[in-house]
This record gives sequence, C-alpha cells and structure tokens, in this order.
Amino acid sequence: MNERHGIAVLFLVAVGMIFLNPNKASLEPQVEDESAKANAFFEKIFQDRVDRSPEFKMWLGIKEAQGHWDDNSERASKLGLARTKRELRWLINNIDYTNLDEQTRLSYDLFVYEHERSIANHKYRYHNYPFNQMHGLQSGIPADLISMHKVENIRDAENYISRLQRVPTLFKHAIIGLEKRRAVGIIPPEFVFPHVLRDSRNVISNEPFESTGIDGTILEDFRKKVNALDIKQRQRDRLLVQAENALVKQVQPAYEKLIAYFEDLQNEASPTDGVWDLPDGVNFFNARLAAITTTDMTADDIHEVGLKEVDRIHDEMRAIMKQVGFSGTLQEFFVHVNEDEQHFYGDSDQGRADYVAEATRIVDEMRETLDELFITKPKAVIVVKPVEAFREESAGKAFYQSAALDGSRPGTYYVNTYDMKAIPKYQMEALAYHEGIPGHHMQIAISQELEDIPMFRKFGWYTAYGEGWALYSEYIPKEIGFYTDPYSDFGRLAMELWRACRLVVDTGIHAKKWTREEGIAYYVNNTPNVEADAVKMVERHIVMAGQATGYKIGMLKILELREKARMELGDAFDIREYHDVVLTNGRLPLNILEKQVDNWITSKLN
Repeated sequence: MNERHGIAVLFLVAVGMIFLNPNKASLEPQVEDESAKANAFFEKIFQDRVDRSPEFKMWLGIKEAQGHWDDNSERASKLGLARTKRELRWLINNIDYTNLDEQTRLSYDLFVYEHERSIANHKYRYHNYPFNQMHGLQSGIPADLISMHKVENIRDAENYISRLQRVPTLFKHAIIGLEKRRAVGIIPPEFVFPHVLRDSRNVISNEPFESTGIDGTILEDFRKKVNALDIKQRQRDRLLVQAENALVKQVQPAYEKLIAYFEDLQNEASPTDGVWDLPDGVNFFNARLAAITTTDMTADDIHEVGLKEVDRIHDEMRAIMKQVGFSGTLQEFFVHVNEDEQHFYGDSDQGRADYVAEATRIVDEMRETLDELFITKPKAVIVVKPVEAFREESAGKAFYQSAALDGSRPGTYYVNTYDMKAIPKYQMEALAYHEGIPGHHMQIAISQELEDIPMFRKFGWYTAYGEGWALYSEYIPKEIGFYTDPYSDFGRLAMELWRACRLVVDTGIHAKKWTREEGIAYYVNNTPNVEADAVKMVERHIVMAGQATGYKIGMLKILELREKARMELGDAFDIREYHDVVLTNGRLPLNILEKQVDNWITSKLN
C-alpha cells in the first residue's frame, strides 16, 4: 500500500464494507445507514486533520508534506476554532443519534465531548508557557527530526533540509504568541528561563555553528542518516553542504532571536508560581482540572484525596520497612534506601548500559505473562532507549513515544540516564511497567491497532485515562507474583506515593497559593525521592497546571470500576474481560469509561 494514502484507503475500505454488505444492511437498514453516514463523517474529519498537519503525518509515519511544519500562526488558531464549531454543528444537525448503533453512539458522544471542550477552552489558549523545561520548539524541533523524520532516499534528505529552512517561520509565529501572553501578564517564572536558554544554546553548539570538530546535535543526526543511504559520494556531499548552509543561515539566526527574546523577557519573570495569579486564573484552573481528570472533582476534593492516599501508602511502606528489618522512622528509611549504593547503577557508560539492558529484560519478561491478564495484546514492538544527550538534562526521568501507525517505528520507552541517582534500581520494575508493558505501550498500541472504531478515537488523549491506566499497570503485576524483592515493592509504592503527592502539591500551588519552595518541601518530607526529583516535579506542576492530577484520579477510578464489577458479577468476573472493556474502546473520559463498564456488567448479568 502506498504509504501516503494509507489512512484514506483504510477509511474507504471500512466504509465500503458497510455499504457492500447487503445482508447486514437488511437486518437494520435505518441504523446501519445512519451509522455509516456518521462514521464516514468522522473519518473525513480525521483525514482533514491529517492533511492539515505535516507533523501529525510525520508522527503517523506518512511522508507527504515531509518538508513542512504545522502552521502555528494566530490565523491558523482562529481558523481552527471556526472549523471546530462548524464540524460540531454539522454533526448535531445532520446525524440522528437515536438511529445509531451502540459503537457509533460512543463515537458521537466522544466527538461532541472533544469539540465542546475545545471550543469552551479556546479562550484560555494563551494560559500556558509554550517554551519551558518540559517541552517547546527549542527542543521539539531536534527531537522530531532525530526520532521521527525518516531518511530513506535523497528526497527524504532534501525534505529534512527544507524543514531546517522553515524553522525561522515557526519561531516568528511562536514569538508573536509570546508577545500576546506578555501583554496580559502571562510570563513564566524565573526558573524556566535557564532551561530554555540552555536547551536553545545546546542546539546551536558545535559544528557547523562553531569550529569544534564535533558535529552538533542536528548535523550529527543528518550525517548519520545520509551516510546510511546507497547514493554517490557527490550526492552525499551536496546534501551535507545544503544542510550545513540551512543550519547556519536559517536555524542559527532563529535560535539566536529566541535566545535574545528570552534574555529580555527574563527581566519580567513572574514572581508567583500558581495560575491563580493569571487573568481569570481560578476559572482556568477549574477548567484544567475538568479537562485533565474528566470528572467534576474540585481542587479541594482532589487535594483531600491526595492527603488520604499519602497516609495509606505511608502505612504500607512501614510494613515493608519492618519486613526488611529496618528499625527507625519512615523518613529515616527513606534516607537509608537513597544512601545505600546497592540500589543504584554506576554513574558511568557501563552503568547506563546496564540499566537499559535490565529495563529491556523486565519489559520482555512481562510480555511473556500477558495471557494471565489480557485477551487483546498489541502487535507493535517496544524498545528501550536512553534519552538523547541534547535534552537529557531537562527531560523527565522516563517517557513513552508511540509506534508509527505503519509499523515503521517501534514504540519506545525512553529512560533518562543523565542522573543515575534519579532512577534507582528499586523503581525499575514499576517504571518499566508504567511506560512499557502493560502500561503506555500496551494501551496506546492496542488503541491504534483497533479496526472497528473511527480513527479519531485511536489517537485522542485523556490524561486521566492514559496515565491512570499506566499507574494501574504498575500495580497489577503485583497481583500475579511480580515485585518479589521487597525493595522493588517499596519502589512501586514510592512511585504511587509520588502520584498521590502530586494531587496535594498541584492543587496546593494552583488553588491554595503554595510557593515553589513549599511544594518542594512537601515532596522532600513525604517521599523517598531526592530533592532534585522534587524540584523537577514542582517545576513541572507550575508549567503544566493540573496535568499531574490525572494519574492517581484515573488509577483510582479504574480500580473502583473493577471492584464494582467484581462485586456485582461474583464468579462470573474475569479480569481479562474487564481489561478488554477498558482497552478496546480506545481512549475514553472516565465518565464514559464508567458507562462502558456498567454496560458490560449488565450484559454479563442478562
């Protein structure tokens, strides 16, 4: 199949199957026709989204428009809002909900939910910090080029160069957006600036920007990809010269303008840390919590849940402390595990390689036991890689990048080996289960591989569902005999405790006016993590308000629904079937997930 038309062909095949199956159509013609009409609309909207986004195509593994970036202008934002309103209006006015089959009703509900949320929150589009220590064009451009821009022929290499040449336009529109935020007082706190400036300077260091004899981050990637091509040396030389010219003439000036802008903006850094101090900040945070948790929980509700969970997990940790024969307080035990060198790999190339190898083994071992817990399993493979050097200092300790739709790129569990003290051995199991199997890789890959749902449902994202599943995935291996080392089980609890503290600190900063220092102190006093972890986490809270509340709220809901099903079904409860209900409808808001579980329980009882 021609890659550039892959999604469109899949869509036409799916719709064709609906219309060309007369036996199925004759059973419920009205339902089938209306459902087919709705699904054709959903697929058209998704394909339009793909067509508009070169970066989404790159993420999907599609090479069309490979020499371009997305349009990040203010005009594109306004057009996007008008388009969203138009799409929602068409669906409501042209589709009869009562004549849809069950699965298409779910698609309809999700489409409406996403569009209404997008329209309602458009007024808050400037309530963020688009350049920060977590993400932004300064690190996103090289990351995307390195990890997702495939170079399999000369044309691919020329498109890589074209993207380099278009970096100034991206930065120009981004700075316009920063100026709009600046005009209303939305400016990052002081701590953000050194991270952005460092990452920006790192990208334009070494060759061809400086005569060091060492290739810079982007040139090194381009050279490696071009050297792997089966082409003539003169062609290779030409491409390398063109890339170096683009880096010096377009990329370097764009980054230098950004650096100069941030050096100036730093003088106006926000003196406060919470979004409560932004224009309409209280309502913005409430909207963020609703979007992230997909519940109607208030900041006070979430804060209280966090406090209770912290107390419960502390008690379970004290039981493990007794199990390993440690006498002292829980806080003293925290110090003990962090000072004992047996819990860490060496701060060396060998230590880093050993960590990645062991993480790979843990993922592989879990893969062999999936039949005990799951009916549906992912086809996509997963690999473990260290975070690249150019972004490791500011990146989180671990994250997942999904596989390409066409299988050309595996799912990747990235582990940050910059600070080996930040990734202790006792947390390795839980971290691998969270990012890999049965966590993010399994949930996301299964969603992408589903064949009976519209494409937009395969690629949507709800933090409470996705991160809730990943946190739940840290726990379920314990139920089938993993975490045999009590220290590893302590590590599982330590990671769950970390997410419980997030509920307290995130709401503390943004709703209760805690300072950055108060948030750091809460983590240091209540978790075994080192202070550097606490600093990174609190700074993440500050630039991504509410995001960290989704993990624990989502996990608790998945456990609550599982227990509800177990109680109502008794001997008829099958955990593998429950997991299928959770995973095989794509990503869902928690309130809609609860309806799906209730429907499953009813179907089992009838």
